[in-house]
Amino acid sequence: MSRRDLIEAIDTLLPQTQCGKCGFDGCLPYAEAIADGEPINRCPPGGELTLARLAELTGQPVQPLAEPAQLPLAAVIREAECIGCTKCIQACPVDAILGAAKRMHTVIVDECTGCELCVAPCPVDCIDLVPHPAWQAAETDAERDAYLAQRAELGRRRHRARQARLAREARDKRLERQKRLMQQRRRADSTGAAATPGNVVVKRQRQMALKAAEQAVKRVQQQLESARRHGDAEAEATARAQLPEAERLLAEARGALEQAGTSE
Repeated sequence: MSRRDLIEAIDTLLPQTQCGKCGFDGCLPYAEAIADGEPINRCPPGGELTLARLAELTGQPVQPLAEPAQLPLAAVIREAECIGCTKCIQACPVDAILGAAKRMHTVIVDECTGCELCVAPCPVDCIDLVPHPAWQAAETDAERDAYLAQRAELGRRRHRARQARLAREARDKRLERQKRLMQQRRRADSTGAAATPGNVVVKRQRQMALKAAEQAVKRVQQQLESARRHGDAEAEATARAQLPEAERLLAEARGALEQAGTSE
């Protein structure tokens, strides 16, 4: 089995709560670490069953869980006490909390993985963790297994969607910053700043714009390579769509810096 296939198989066994209790930033990073030899006993939400399945897959010996096993949970916001700070929204790894600044927040229980990451940031301590209603409603082992499988699939999909959203917002922010630098350069050109003592400042601005453009292209290329490596078609398509714009801004930045050099 290739390393990529092993990582995918391990990730399939993990509960996809994205809680970080294993010491890694989500289930996939932990799967990658296990493939490289990390102990398999660091997943409390997975419990003994996940531990046994990981041992069978990887050949590692079964060890006691590093932390006690955890039954499925859900976060509940005491809405009357919520101050609308958005800290829990920012912390949720699966975007399962709705709300806006200075407005009441609420948890989408069906999409909550019970990761607990929203609890600590809350400045007024108005978030409780309760047994997940869907888990409590399950009456048979088959129903409980079905719930866990559904939670894992939904948690994985929503976590990837959130990561893609955050990466897209970060790229958009960088591109917007580069555009502002380009606009400043064009305004400087239109006022003849290149022929004045202020040319030193203009050149420095263009150097900064070039550096930012180079970093943006590098990030998009890294994201594209990462998406290919993990077989994430959605992330790969997003990176491909961003690359031409990043490369165009890089070419403009290089041309602007060359122009500043020849005008000295």
